[in-house]
Amino acid sequence: MSKKYVYLFHEGSKEMREILGGKGANLAEMTRVGLPVPPGFTISTTACNDYYSNGKTLTESMITQVNQALDSLEKLTGKRLGDMDNPLLVSVRSGSVISMPGMMDTVLNLGLNDDTVKGLVELTQNPRFAYDSYRRFIQMFSDVVLGIEHYLFEQEIDHLKEKKGFSEDIELSADDWKKIVEKYKKIVLNKTKQPFPQDPKLQLEMAIRAVFDSWNNQRAIVYRKINKIPDHLGTAVNIQMMVFGNMGEDSGTGVAFTRNPSTGEASLYGEYLMNAQGEDVVAGIRTPKPINNLKEINPEVFKQFVEIAKQLEQHYKDMQDIEFTIEKGKLYLLQTRTGKRTAQAAVKIAVDLVHEGIIDKETAILRVDPEQLEQLLHRQIDTSATTKVIAKGLPASPGAATGKIVFDADKAEQQNLAGEQVILVRPETTPEDIHGINAAQGILTTRGGMTSHAAVVARGMGKACITGCESLKIDLKKEEIWINGEFTLKAGDVISIDGSTGKVMLGEVLLIDPELSDEFKELLTWADQIKKIEVRANADNPDDAKRSREFGAKGIGLCRTEHMFMDSKRIPIVQKMILAEDIEERREALAKLLPMQQSDFRGILKEMAGLPVTIRLLDPPLHEFLPNIEELLVDITRGMYEDKQENDLSEKEKLLRKVRNLSEFNPMLGHRGCRLGITFPEIYAMQAEAIFNATVELKRENIEVEPEIMIPLVGHVNELKLMKELIIRVADKVKAETNTNFDFTIGTMIEVPRAALTADEIAEHADFFSFGTNDLTQTTFGFSRDDAEGKFLQYYLDHKVLSDNPFVTLDQNGVGQLVKIGTKLGRNTKPDLKIGICGEHGGEKRSIEFVYKTGLNYVSCSPYRVPLARLAAAQATIKNNS
Repeated sequence: MSKKYVYLFHEGSKEMREILGGKGANLAEMTRVGLPVPPGFTISTTACNDYYSNGKTLTESMITQVNQALDSLEKLTGKRLGDMDNPLLVSVRSGSVISMPGMMDTVLNLGLNDDTVKGLVELTQNPRFAYDSYRRFIQMFSDVVLGIEHYLFEQEIDHLKEKKGFSEDIELSADDWKKIVEKYKKIVLNKTKQPFPQDPKLQLEMAIRAVFDSWNNQRAIVYRKINKIPDHLGTAVNIQMMVFGNMGEDSGTGVAFTRNPSTGEASLYGEYLMNAQGEDVVAGIRTPKPINNLKEINPEVFKQFVEIAKQLEQHYKDMQDIEFTIEKGKLYLLQTRTGKRTAQAAVKIAVDLVHEGIIDKETAILRVDPEQLEQLLHRQIDTSATTKVIAKGLPASPGAATGKIVFDADKAEQQNLAGEQVILVRPETTPEDIHGINAAQGILTTRGGMTSHAAVVARGMGKACITGCESLKIDLKKEEIWINGEFTLKAGDVISIDGSTGKVMLGEVLLIDPELSDEFKELLTWADQIKKIEVRANADNPDDAKRSREFGAKGIGLCRTEHMFMDSKRIPIVQKMILAEDIEERREALAKLLPMQQSDFRGILKEMAGLPVTIRLLDPPLHEFLPNIEELLVDITRGMYEDKQENDLSEKEKLLRKVRNLSEFNPMLGHRGCRLGITFPEIYAMQAEAIFNATVELKRENIEVEPEIMIPLVGHVNELKLMKELIIRVADKVKAETNTNFDFTIGTMIEVPRAALTADEIAEHADFFSFGTNDLTQTTFGFSRDDAEGKFLQYYLDHKVLSDNPFVTLDQNGVGQLVKIGTKLGRNTKPDLKIGICGEHGGEKRSIEFVYKTGLNYVSCSPYRVPLARLAAAQATIKNNS
């Protein structure tokens, strides 16, 4: 029995998403519940994958099933594909399992040819509509299927409008469109050396192939990569009877969301165009009208649409993005899907749906992508600052962005890779611009509405976006913008945009920290009630500690003391400590550093009163605190020719010898971490004394503190034993001198494979483990993070050698196995051993889920990722307890 490749809409349901794709499953579901959906059928994702397996061939079984479904559609509609008297016209649209708006291809009005267009004229008595539809079909089919550049067709329309003095397409007559059709056919003949295909069955087969092929077009590949969508899912193809929004002023098309996708406000949000087809709205070619205006044009249709929107939201229990067409006053639904939304909207919608009794708290928590929350923590434009507003458009996606103007997606990507911030400015964006949108800080278009391509994609990415800024006139050839005809901006000029207000400002503007909404705080409160692992922060100063606590951190999981040494006032003292000729000279420098370190620790511990603070003793190699070798050589060479004092040159040369002596070929494997503490114990002793002195000061003020001292880079149990003995000696000394008792713990950072493999031995002398997954990834892979990311790692990701960057998402099969082994061995020795991770993986959702499943106690991440980690920890708990 052959595989089933094709499903009529009434044969499917929303549960068949993996087979029918999101669009097909929802069309089937709407058909099933009796909503006004034009009939059709779906070719499955299975067919797409088999198409590729068979060398991009439509098999005989696929073609047979398509023809059978087409027969059923013709019987249902009373129309026939290719029939002159009553032609069936269809749309051929993609539909992946996970929504990829605009990334794959669509063909509308398929079935038109030189004969059927005449039949359509007779049937509708509307020649303008018929020939407008035919030119649209040739234009779209030629672009999507035949690969002929879209602009070749658009310029023909522009030339004709210019000749006639028209500004809008709708001003062109039936005769005008007839002329355009003939010009279009000549373009096709010229470019392909073949006439435009007239056989509707051949048109359909070619369109199906093109939609399958679009699964692997460049923009779809880039979109999947950005959004981590698997390549193996494939796309379905939806064949649906056409309904027409371009039949006159009683017809139209639109896109609407059941709630505001920018703010989350519970009100209908969308746009429509009368006498238009759907591509006119999403492509941004014409600026549409707000959906609420439809109430004045056709109150009955508007009322019906409002009721259907509520019904769909209740049915799917989430905000919906609905495409619709009105044909001669009758409403049809072409698609519903879960709407793309900003982080702000995602949080508000999730919380509001709980309060409305539509979903529960756990569902609300799962609805918000943790990665999105970072958008809410980005800085916003300071409304009290002086700004020069030069234009205003539609506030399509909130947030602020500043950058240099670029007019081309490729240039946006290139300049972003070079470290520049850019604003992509276009008349309108298309799916081909996806890589430029991803690279830009913000997007600004002169055409298009709130549901245009630029708006939808920007919202999904969390990018600031302004659309429909009609006071700007762009000259792409000169790379200039005319503003209200008064002055110009060029590529490279800096502008700022506020996607929340639609304002475009000249130059760079002042930004302020964001204010967190009540819904945001409420959602995270629910997350804290559910999650089973704690979230700490990586913080190296009192300000970061305070911010971390405000963001809900339950302690500090990593305080990097080397960052305290980098202060410009301290560097000279640190250098004296490093360059000391003997221990006395070194102790003299350390004595000056002691009160500075003590002040640092006091501030951090005070901000985290009552919560644990893990302080890592000095980790990097000493040469990192000394001048650069190349710079020293230049100074010495210059000094020889500038008659500098001999003693000055002598000091420089002495410093050069010391830097060379301390420099290492591979610092990761060299003299750092506990190795430094063992060979220079006075450094670790000073740091321990500073921690304990700060502890005593705060204890005397009745402030409870929990210092946890972490020994870095332990690979052998004897290293930890030596350092533990040193710290305990210092603690005993401080206790005796201050006549004060205090508690503390001593643990280690597991960041080399040997430590994980001998964790049972190390646990005998450790109160806690903290996996330093950044360095553990480097030592496990044998990658240098800086070299890998700058040289070959991107190539590995592009060519699927690795599925993810292991420095962003924890490598569970390799590094993760060491974490599991270390955890198991450590707890074999000490069942209640406290264990966490403190690399950047501590703020990444998939890594957090791994940490939860492995049984660790906490994750630690940068302060601004703490809310993200709290939500991800709750999601991990829900997913793995269901």
